[in-house]
Amino acid sequence: MQAGAELAIIVPTYEEAANMPELVRRLDACLKGVQWELIIVDDDSADGTARIVRELGRTDGRVRCLQRLGRRGLSSACVEGMLATTAPFLAVMDGDLQHDESLLPAMLAALRQEGLDVVIGSRYVPGGSSAGLQGQRVSMSRVAASLSRPLIPEDLNDPMSGFFMLRRQVFDSTVRRLSGIGFKILVDFFASAEHPLHFRELPYQFRSRYAGESKLDAHAVWDYGMLLLDKFAGRFVSPRLLVFLCIGGLGVLVHFAVLATLFRGLGVSFVWSQATATLVAMTGNYALNNEITYRDLRLRGWQWLRGWSTFVLACGIGALANVGVAQYVFDQEAAWALAGLAGILVGAIWNYVITLVYTWRGAAH
Repeated sequence: MQAGAELAIIVPTYEEAANMPELVRRLDACLKGVQWELIIVDDDSADGTARIVRELGRTDGRVRCLQRLGRRGLSSACVEGMLATTAPFLAVMDGDLQHDESLLPAMLAALRQEGLDVVIGSRYVPGGSSAGLQGQRVSMSRVAASLSRPLIPEDLNDPMSGFFMLRRQVFDSTVRRLSGIGFKILVDFFASAEHPLHFRELPYQFRSRYAGESKLDAHAVWDYGMLLLDKFAGRFVSPRLLVFLCIGGLGVLVHFAVLATLFRGLGVSFVWSQATATLVAMTGNYALNNEITYRDLRLRGWQWLRGWSTFVLACGIGALANVGVAQYVFDQEAAWALAGLAGILVGAIWNYVITLVYTWRGAAH
């Protein structure tokens, strides 16, 4: 009976098809004598990354593909890849070949021989270099590292590294506390561990991308902010709920702007003004939550319209309650603004519950 892999290399991908054959070739060249497997976790790339990986796997049994539908995120992809292997040592690296795969044997040896929990490929220790990073990304990396300082050891030089290896026991003991948000899972591991992790940083030269384009964008920056928010405040309240409430607050402003324009400015009856303001604010909240709060379950194209329709339909009872409560309060000779706010509170409760259960989660299953 053939033994399982000792080392699993987890590579989250999105549109990295051109890099996959070269990645497999380089791993084969540098990991002689090691029982290894490569787990590509692909977020349904349009360029056929999953298809290319499966073709590689037909001739090399060490290559496996997990294709995820309806969700994205590097950290959550790494978690799913780690859950899919029995290997006692787990490495994470990018699929763009900027990480130096030749460091993997030294990382494995350090874990085997030194009793460490984590070995990190570092750009910021003597012998390391971030030459492959563009100027703006160097600055962004430095700022992101400084923001994470309260969550990590003082002597960790490269917390933003996406290239590291850890023992299976570390993953198993932290996985249920991981946020799984964004693209910097190393910070998540250090912040989620019950006890301080024993680590060592090994220098490497960060290279230029082999093929394809960088996926770092404003959404990735936002996701990192969500990770920090979860680690600082997640024990008290869900960061998704906080963002949802912030967007709801913006929706209140939109609601009152439409209500005031129609009722006070154009002389439309209060009930129709309130109903219209409710629909406009609900649509705006749906669009923003789709792009921000539920970015990992983001809907596009016809799915966006389907999601909007289910959102509106599912929130129908809440919308009716919104208008009904507002009208009742207004009929009691309360100020129109107070009546509108009463309706908003009822609608907000329904919007959150339906958002959580039916609209985006329902689309993922």
